[in-house]
Amino acid sequence: MKRAFACWSVLLLLAALFAPGPVRAATTTIVAFGDSLTAGYGVTPEDAFPVRLEAALKARGRDVRVINAGVSGDTSAGGLARLDWSLADKPNLIVLELGSNDMLRGIDPGSTEANLDAILRKLTDAKIPVLLCGMFAARNLGPDYVGRFDAIYPKLAQKYGVPLHPFFLDGVALDAKLNQGDGMHPNPAGVKIIVDRIAPVVEKLLPAQ
Repeated sequence: MKRAFACWSVLLLLAALFAPGPVRAATTTIVAFGDSLTAGYGVTPEDAFPVRLEAALKARGRDVRVINAGVSGDTSAGGLARLDWSLADKPNLIVLELGSNDMLRGIDPGSTEANLDAILRKLTDAKIPVLLCGMFAARNLGPDYVGRFDAIYPKLAQKYGVPLHPFFLDGVALDAKLNQGDGMHPNPAGVKIIVDRIAPVVEKLLPAQ
């Protein structure tokens, strides 16, 4: 009887030692895919949008890694050409911010729309969730250009059924206190406002952990 009890004790001890522990959810990978507004032009690396977004989401208890896939000066055509490189990171979510340089260069809105359409089609085919960040055209470009450009983002969001953050620079654009000397790129205070407004939207799109 004592021997049987001893055997059961050993078995229970071994079971406890080798029992699997709680499974830790995998880190969620987010790719911030855009131009200089994403890349962090003119601010320190610590103040770039992807870094600040990652910090904000971690402060909300989310285990995330935000990859900075912003390229200063990039257009929608440039983004489309390099998209496959970022897909190699196997992201769980892409925050897509492109088009401002197209607008600043006066590129035909039809071309911008076609490039963004192709990007969204690739992401849809790859089954990668995306948050589309909109942009507004400078009003001095004239009502025809402004109307065609501003309509791109709502139109594509509806076409592909993706969430739209209507204006990436919401609360920051045209405020000298929140922008660098060029009046176009946010300073650290401006980046904070952008992140404060977009982080709750991004969090809702993250997989359960």
